[in-house]
Amino acid sequence: MTSKLQLEIKQTKPFLHVKEEVLLNLARTAAVVQHELEQRMRPHGLSSTQYNVLRILRGAGETGLCQYEIRDRLVAQVPDVPRILARMEKARWITRTRGSGDKRVMMAAITGEGLRLLEQMDGQVSSWADGMMTRLTGDQLKELNELLALAR
Repeated sequence: MTSKLQLEIKQTKPFLHVKEEVLLNLARTAAVVQHELEQRMRPHGLSSTQYNVLRILRGAGETGLCQYEIRDRLVAQVPDVPRILARMEKARWITRTRGSGDKRVMMAAITGEGLRLLEQMDGQVSSWADGMMTRLTGDQLKELNELLALAR
């Protein structure tokens, strides 16, 4: 029996193991989601990583987080968080300050402008997510979420 993924990628030989098919399916799905997210962020002058940083900092509240905490919470690991934060500060989406106890620590917090940008995008991202997940029921979404967390 030919799977939907095999048809999609025009593969004639079956996968050796279902685990291989699942990994490829995850990778393709992640690539589609990433591409769509990038397309939706572009008109706002954001990359998906910058969008992720803004969401992280919104959740952190007024105190913000140090760059290492931000790095650890990012969806996709990136090599140069300080450079990303510097660009975001230049755009006035965040502020950065030296830590009070340790001057080597750089703290970042979202600005009012960053919050407004996120609020402007919240509806668009929610609508897009609804559209992408329209074929899944609430129970299926919960199960998918649990299975993905279990796989990680």
